[in-house]
Amino acid sequence: MEWATSSRPRPGERVCGDQPIAVDVDGTAALFGVLDGLGHGPAAATAALTAVDVLRGARGERLEVLIQLCHRVLSGTRGVAMTLARVDFQTGRLTWTGIGNVSANLVAKAASGTQIRSAARLTGGIVGYRIPEISPAQVVPIRTGDLLVIASDGIAKDHLDHIDFAAPAADIAEHILGKHAKETDDAMVLTARHRGAPT
Repeated sequence: MEWATSSRPRPGERVCGDQPIAVDVDGTAALFGVLDGLGHGPAAATAALTAVDVLRGARGERLEVLIQLCHRVLSGTRGVAMTLARVDFQTGRLTWTGIGNVSANLVAKAASGTQIRSAARLTGGIVGYRIPEISPAQVVPIRTGDLLVIASDGIAKDHLDHIDFAAPAADIAEHILGKHAKETDDAMVLTARHRGAPT
């Protein structure tokens, strides 16, 4: 996977409450996600970074289990919105789920430019405060060349319009942040392109 992140705190803040996770899982899969600490500032960043530590330590667990683990550890913090995605290289499958308003889309090249192949189903709630009963994560096929884009709600909803699909993941992330970050919130985008199964 070729992946990148681009982020910035809300103007006037020193730390960003939106944090990424991008880790290898036993050489056969990769775990990606964006965690959006509620509000902004140090308390939001603390909640998000705490969740990242949990995810790193338990990366091999199912996504539903990871969310439950974060929910327990984040009790008493501001809590986070979070969306997680696991790419399984052996099966060519993407598994994803989210609590809150961190969007995730799987984008492919199309004759007209880009096409959203699939979007993660998000459930309302706050991890660390109140979450619904978590249903099994959604599974979709992922093909070589597909682009995963995960964005916090500090990124405007039209952020997939007019992206240069042929550009490197880092350039796409920088473009989305520069053009679509809101002035009222922290902002983060993670982009990951499937380059094919490792040999």
